Amino acid sequence: MEQRRIDWPSFGLCAFILLAASIPLFAYPNESEAALEALYGFIASEFGILYLLASVAAIGFLVWLGLSRYGTAKLGDTDEKPEFREISWVGMLFCAGVGAGLLYWCATEWAYYYDAPPFGAEPRSVEAQEWASTYGMFHWGFTAWAFYCLPTIAIAYPYYRKKLDILRFSVSCHWFLKDNDHGPLARSIDFLFMIALLGGAASSLGFSTPMIAACIAWLFDIDPGDTLEIAVVGLCIVLFALSVWLGLKKGIKRLSDLNVLLAFGLLLFILVVGPTAFLLKTSLNSVGLMADNFLRMNFWTDPFTESGFVESWTIFYWAWWIAFAPYIGLFVTRISRGRTIRQVIFGMLIWGSLGSWLFYMVMGNYAMFLELSGQVDFTGIMKSVSGSAAIVATLEQLPLAGVVIAVFSLISIIFAATTYDSASYTLASSATLHLKAGDDPARWHRVFWAFALGLMPVALMLLEGNLRPIQVILLVVSLPILLVGIAMSVALVRTLRADIAP
Repeated sequence: MEQRRIDWPSFGLCAFILLAASIPLFAYPNESEAALEALYGFIASEFGILYLLASVAAIGFLVWLGLSRYGTAKLGDTDEKPEFREISWVGMLFCAGVGAGLLYWCATEWAYYYDAPPFGAEPRSVEAQEWASTYGMFHWGFTAWAFYCLPTIAIAYPYYRKKLDILRFSVSCHWFLKDNDHGPLARSIDFLFMIALLGGAASSLGFSTPMIAACIAWLFDIDPGDTLEIAVVGLCIVLFALSVWLGLKKGIKRLSDLNVLLAFGLLLFILVVGPTAFLLKTSLNSVGLMADNFLRMNFWTDPFTESGFVESWTIFYWAWWIAFAPYIGLFVTRISRGRTIRQVIFGMLIWGSLGSWLFYMVMGNYAMFLELSGQVDFTGIMKSVSGSAAIVATLEQLPLAGVVIAVFSLISIIFAATTYDSASYTLASSATLHLKAGDDPARWHRVFWAFALGLMPVALMLLEGNLRPIQVILLVVSLPILLVGIAMSVALVRTLRADIAP
């Protein structure tokens, strides 16, 4: 029990910040929304270019690291075997990394770009259609998983090779801490991470909850209002509290395995019964367009037209991934013992990106097909009602619509649960003084954070579905993590050079 003693300063301060951030959203929603809007504009315009440079740097650094002599270094003892099978490992990291937010954005993101495309394209033109089917894949592809992978390696290598007894974000800067793992600098880094995770997790659930509520409302023919959305948050909280109570192997692993089968089964069903030829041709075209313009999309700052596309979308997404990155890094560290640095890097970059792309290729392109063919006024429903209502209207067009929407709802709830039980597990790990490899935080501690994570999403619902406050929270909490990322990269390289002879 002593080994899993609570770090009360970290625990108390993080809980206090959560309350301090949520109470104004509850008490003064309109004023909070206006303040957040102004803050977003300032950070995006003044610091946005740092996010764009960081995305390219992260990909380049990881490719170099994976192909270098350091790539063969094992996360653990040299003769240690991976703790989880490949399919379970991929399933857990994918479910933790994408969440139910992927199901919302894969179906709706194209519509924003169709009406307001990048690179000065004419709205609703053929060029706009091509970019609309491509840009979502870019945002959920290599860059996202590079941001996730960098802290994974930076944490996992010193944690397993130095046999540390703490599993925290500050482990990524172990070289600079000089074994002072509970000092002021380490605590500051961990505190930044916990705040980033609270903001990122709340934002993700804020995106997905209305979608789940809309599906349940259709199934049971009830009003999809605030009461139902709050009930959905409660259902998700109970589910992921149960999951974290059961633990990593019995809870999170089983939920992830089940959800991967359900999710890709649904995609296969849509591909087969939907406009198969259109989906395949559009997907292949999007891959080619993205490959041909990958550098352009990464470096585009829109300096001449200043349309706001980069600030509203690319920087928003990079901020989202950065805010979530330490949490994904800690969680994937926990499940990656026995793998090499190269296996983790290319496993995350390839499998994570491919899994995300499949959702955009099938769900997104199917929704676009219905719009272009005149079967569903997807963009009209989005503007007049909501994106969640447009998703339900899309699923209604499939055979066995009731079964499809029920399965889609279940997948969304499990995705939310697997993301948040992983987040609860990670927060509990960060607020535990000592945690050796293979150990878990106390059960009550994991369950506490499972319930605490539901507080801010409920507050965000009071802002009437406006996406900007969610984007602001992500941008604000990600900025200090972006700066820590530079330090962790330097610390990782120095540690590897000291341990591995040329």
